[in-house]
Amino acid sequence: MNNEPLSLPKRVRFVELSAKALRALADGDLAGGSAEAGVALDEHFVGDRARWIFGYRADQLAKDPSAAPWITRAAVSVPDGAVVGDAGFHGPPDEGGLVEVGYTVVPRYRRQGYARAMLRELLVRAAAEPRVRTVRARIGSDNIASLASIEGFGFTRVGEQGNEHDGLTLIFELPADAMRAG
Repeated sequence: MNNEPLSLPKRVRFVELSAKALRALADGDLAGGSAEAGVALDEHFVGDRARWIFGYRADQLAKDPSAAPWITRAAVSVPDGAVVGDAGFHGPPDEGGLVEVGYTVVPRYRRQGYARAMLRELLVRAAAEPRVRTVRARIGSDNIASLASIEGFGFTRVGEQGNEHDGLTLIFELPADAMRAG
């Protein structure tokens, strides 16, 4: 008999990263980005990947402020309040009702269920929006952890794309009707 306690699924809440917070982070200003977000972010939020992504998202918001409810947010663990990553959509639903998810877990919190918790919350958000018809996830073929994270959510592999820089990326989609049903 195993006497270890059962591990409950992780839970997260999202904290908006305003255009001002995103710009501060893109500029490497961790203190300013944290102050603007109202949560203590860590070095993950000013690393090379984050600086590029957050700069892109800040520019996106400058062009289209209505995208704010859809794009990158800090993921905060419930109930302890640790910032465990960032997640969001690449933008609002397109003309066909497609949204694409993106999420990253702070390295010290990986392999603890936070990616699944973030994805679960993103799918709840997408299911609540009548304009969403499909959720897409693109995952590098060698990203075993992320491929495992989407298992059990009902995603179907619909294609792949590749290039010399990024390698092979697998494309998965989940119809909104399936999200709303289950």
